[in-house]
Amino acid sequence: MPTAPYRAMPIPVAAGIGLRSPHYREITETRPPVSWLEVHAENFFGEGGPDIAWLDQIRQHYPLSIHGVGLSLGSTGPLDMKHLQKLFQVINHYNPGLVSEHLSFSRAHKTHANDLLPLPYTQEAIYTIATHIIETQSALGRRILVENVSSYLEFPISTMPEWAFVGEVIEAADCHLLLDVNNLYVNSVNHHFDATTYLEHLPMNRIREIHLAGHTQTSTGLIDTHSDKVCNEVWELYAKTLDLAGNHPTLIEWDADIPPLSVLLSEASKAGTCLEKHHAITR
Repeated sequence: MPTAPYRAMPIPVAAGIGLRSPHYREITETRPPVSWLEVHAENFFGEGGPDIAWLDQIRQHYPLSIHGVGLSLGSTGPLDMKHLQKLFQVINHYNPGLVSEHLSFSRAHKTHANDLLPLPYTQEAIYTIATHIIETQSALGRRILVENVSSYLEFPISTMPEWAFVGEVIEAADCHLLLDVNNLYVNSVNHHFDATTYLEHLPMNRIREIHLAGHTQTSTGLIDTHSDKVCNEVWELYAKTLDLAGNHPTLIEWDADIPPLSVLLSEASKAGTCLEKHHAITR
């Protein structure tokens, strides 16, 4: 993948949407007034192909954030250097404003899970994932953001609450935080903790991006499906987040049952209204 002369475009403190293949053509042809876009890095690891051709066109007009889902920062053992090299090539090609990954693992030895699996909240896990974040930042030549993930079980060996784990990893690795408000809400319901307490204990000075998404209610709890609109409870938690952390670039994620582009733009408009309202109140 050759280096393209994309000019640096920082991610604005505004609402963006996740770029998904059903919307490539419409975005290219109509250039909707969305402030920025985010893509999953692994979709662009190939050598050529339609996805890369579309993104090469779209990137000329929009700031871009690159979101990795497969590096498995929380795995024991060494990082997957082939994966990291491909991630570096995508970043070098598109010159994104932000780069992020997850506080999770998806690989154990030679077995790969098609999910972002949570970690036990222990000092050993902090050391492992912080070491891998530091190695990743060194290889990429830039500081990354790491995202809190949704979970459906708790490890009995955990020695601290999730928010303490997130904060200690970020400080140990000297990285930034991508705060997923929907994941926070899902976990607060599934594991019966107070979401505001979680927020109040996070290192707010480390937040650089916020995610909003929809989830699914089941008989046993909430599932982070990214297949629906943001619910009222998550919008309320987002407002609390802005009160505590200030305004940050905010992304609408939608990865399953993908609706027309107009629906995503409408959700982004709601997030933009929240950002504008908070700015007006705090001026």
